[in-house]
Amino acid sequence: MKYLLLLGLIGLVLSPAKAEEKKDPPKATTYDVPYRLTDTKHIHVRVKINGKGPFNFIIDTGAPALFMTEAIAKKVGGKTEDGWTTFDKLDIEGGLSIDKPRGVAVDMFQLKGMNSMGLAGVELHGVLGYNVLARFKIEYDFNETKLKWTPVDFKAPDPMRIKDKNGGQGGLEMIGTLTQVMSMLGGLKPNFTVHPRGFIGAELESKSNELIVKTVLAGSPADKAGLKVGDRIESAKGKSLSSSQDLLEAVKKLPEGTSLKLSIKRGEDTKDMTVELGKGL
Repeated sequence: MKYLLLLGLIGLVLSPAKAEEKKDPPKATTYDVPYRLTDTKHIHVRVKINGKGPFNFIIDTGAPALFMTEAIAKKVGGKTEDGWTTFDKLDIEGGLSIDKPRGVAVDMFQLKGMNSMGLAGVELHGVLGYNVLARFKIEYDFNETKLKWTPVDFKAPDPMRIKDKNGGQGGLEMIGTLTQVMSMLGGLKPNFTVHPRGFIGAELESKSNELIVKTVLAGSPADKAGLKVGDRIESAKGKSLSSSQDLLEAVKKLPEGTSLKLSIKRGEDTKDMTVELGKGL
């Protein structure tokens, strides 16, 4: 009996503990960030800083940090210390928010020159550089109208600031000023408008050469106009559509408040609908 009891105790001690159930780490949210290519083929996204905007920024992995013009930094109430300007929040169109981003407030001669000649087709206010972009896995597909941004567990260290003794851009800032003067003397005028791009508020997908409404944002211009999930958009501004890129091309330069006429098919019925474009972001 003693031996049986002892063996039972040994078996109790040696019996493997029940393996803990492994749980997969929570899946990171992926954000669909609308973009368009500027006339100079830069990737243009829209942002708000401290709730103000929208502002036009380009994506540039070659830029070491977040850059914005001095006027924008002042307008949004950025706090500058040791050459860095800190903001409460940076919102990128598509629902993505970054708390307490750090950037540099400077009138970059590159943007200054491009804006003076209107080369990009839109007024540029800043650059999203490496210290912002490195926080995300970004998927680019230039056949789509949106980039996919997925947060990653990485925060890039701030780059070392290198400035000349006068605190400028090593004298290169004169290039931007010179370009402005040459543009004025040559009679060149920027070819962009200051109106923000109009906002529809519907997500679309292309299937079998049809443009189908996938989702409608509650309270958006599309919702107010009566657009429904499953509707097939056949034309916009009188032009036939077969992809979301077709619709983007039709509306990308239409400002807020513009009435956009759509022809949709719902079931077997075809009807016209007018969407008054709202303010995006």
